[in-house]
Amino acid sequence: MSKSGSKFKLKPKTVLTTMLSLLLVVTALAAAETAEEKGLAIAREADLRDTGFGDFTADMRMVLKNKHGQESIRKIRIRTLEVKGDGDKNLSIFDTPADVKGTAFLTYTHKVGDDDQWLYLPALKRVKRISSRNKSGSFMGSEFAYEDISSQEVEKYTYKWIKDETYDGKECFVIESYPVDKKNSGYTRQVNWIDKSQYRILKTDFYDRKNSRLKTLTFKGYRQYLGKYWRPDEMNMVNHQNGKSTRLIWSNYKFRVGLKARDFSKNSLKRAR
Repeated sequence: MSKSGSKFKLKPKTVLTTMLSLLLVVTALAAAETAEEKGLAIAREADLRDTGFGDFTADMRMVLKNKHGQESIRKIRIRTLEVKGDGDKNLSIFDTPADVKGTAFLTYTHKVGDDDQWLYLPALKRVKRISSRNKSGSFMGSEFAYEDISSQEVEKYTYKWIKDETYDGKECFVIESYPVDKKNSGYTRQVNWIDKSQYRILKTDFYDRKNSRLKTLTFKGYRQYLGKYWRPDEMNMVNHQNGKSTRLIWSNYKFRVGLKARDFSKNSLKRAR
């Protein structure tokens, strides 16, 4: 025993060795997180931060531009219901132009398995079910595919962190996501830029089945609602292969308006106003 009465007094060299050993252990544990694990953790955190909004309505202006720069505009009303333990329910109602007025699109997104989607065409006065085999098809002539306008549930993809990078002045995680349903998806992968501060997606590159870059989606003008939930004022999808683009301009977000499951039934498509 030492003169001070301490039974386990460490020598300075021993303390330094211990600290270095602990540092090596911490470094090794950090390195043990694979790129796939980190990518999944980022995706889960982004999803968690957008959980609990309940429901919302919004107005949307869809601006379609062809490769010659000519534009056509559609006005749409959006209704969304968060479903506990599953994906969101979404209803889109077209108000203009006259040739699509009354068209309504309903989506039940699921965490596992195929989403359920129906399209009501007033000219035919019937509801058409969208097959999972058609989810890579164009939504109402836009550059958004049916699979793009479903809520992007974490379980629908596998993930991989690629790097950290600055985009649009913000520090971002760059992660790749790969569709679980490889057979019916129109994409081999997506590359997402997610800002580190709020976990908002700022940009997504979509790669087609030949692994060539097909489209780029950018998000602008994020605003925060209910002190927590971020929504963009604008989403712009550019198709690099056909020269077309579609811009979605959002307004009049209203949260927790009291939407119910009955507001998203197939019968609600026919009476949507």
